[in-house]
Amino acid sequence: MLPSSAKRMTNVEFSKIREISAKAAERANAGHDVFRLTLGEPDFDTPAIAQAAAFEAIKAGDTHYTPNTGIQALREALASKLSNENGIPAKAEEIIVTNGGSEALLDTFLALLNPGDEVIIPSPAWPNYDSAAHMAGATPVHIPMESANGKFISPIEQIETSITPNTKILVINTPHNPTGVVLSKEELQELANLATKHNLIVVSDEMYEKIIADETPHYSIASFPGMAERTITINGFSKAYAMTGWRVGYLHAPTAYYPAIFRVHQFNTACTPGFAQQAALTLLKDGEQAVTEMKESFQRRRVLLQSALEKATNLTVMEATGAIYLFVHVQHNDSNIRDFALRLLDETGVACVPGTAFGSAGEGYLRLSYATSEEDLLEAAKRLVAYVG
Repeated sequence: MLPSSAKRMTNVEFSKIREISAKAAERANAGHDVFRLTLGEPDFDTPAIAQAAAFEAIKAGDTHYTPNTGIQALREALASKLSNENGIPAKAEEIIVTNGGSEALLDTFLALLNPGDEVIIPSPAWPNYDSAAHMAGATPVHIPMESANGKFISPIEQIETSITPNTKILVINTPHNPTGVVLSKEELQELANLATKHNLIVVSDEMYEKIIADETPHYSIASFPGMAERTITINGFSKAYAMTGWRVGYLHAPTAYYPAIFRVHQFNTACTPGFAQQAALTLLKDGEQAVTEMKESFQRRRVLLQSALEKATNLTVMEATGAIYLFVHVQHNDSNIRDFALRLLDETGVACVPGTAFGSAGEGYLRLSYATSEEDLLEAAKRLVAYVG
């Protein structure tokens, strides 16, 4: 018998988000109608100025290794962005350019967690937090988010009662995937107080920070007094700049944690391609118009989809002003929301992600991505409303 795989990997599940997407693709390949409200991927092309910058970089020979931490000009621009836009006292030497936010998260968890450590994750949550914790040999502790007046809020009291001597990291995600919630300044202050009181490291995922509607402000917890020294901020270009396939993310880490995270990154992926970094640098300098146009389009789609769904008595659309999702509670007769989502796809062609793809706290909900055309959104909503009544 061959040696077995690492035991810690038995707790790492395959993505349940991709399950529905794969089945939707099968249906489409068979010639059936499919309306995909699944993946969190902007349906825009990467802005032309970024494409041009990458082409020029390639023609100039920028196809070799870059410094492990990223090209200096990009790191300086990112430090300036974090300082000026987010209020985080960042320096270039505290930045690591990564292969997407996923790598930034995994590098951070592998660098900071020991077997037996605990990671608090308000749920439902992006499944990578859970997987990265397991890969590091740590234990994810899921705290269900509270629902009040049609909106998810931070479960402050439940988080505090769940803190043990083994708790090391508190995960914060704002704007939030999958619920679309943007945490308020007051909520973040309460979380900052908890982290300080219990001496926790905060990992703040802010990937959707530029996709916020209704003039809702975004706050970075690392900008709060006393938080920069204990917060790793993770961000990237995938969502705001429609660069999912370019794999350009970054993290800001304080001096105490930077060397360990850098070591993981150095031996994990070495560096992000130089031409992709040049494209990202160009967008940091001149890409705000493209961001604004995409943001305005997403806001129109959100309003359009929400208005269409509110016609159904058996659907409750939760309040959401950030990211590219609506989280919708469904009254149905199936044994669980996954079975309902599969039946919905089978019988109507509407593909949505079951809330349990983001943990058990998502039971009863569907995540609907509105990163698709207005025409498809309206038809998907029409079919979903007619299906549930």
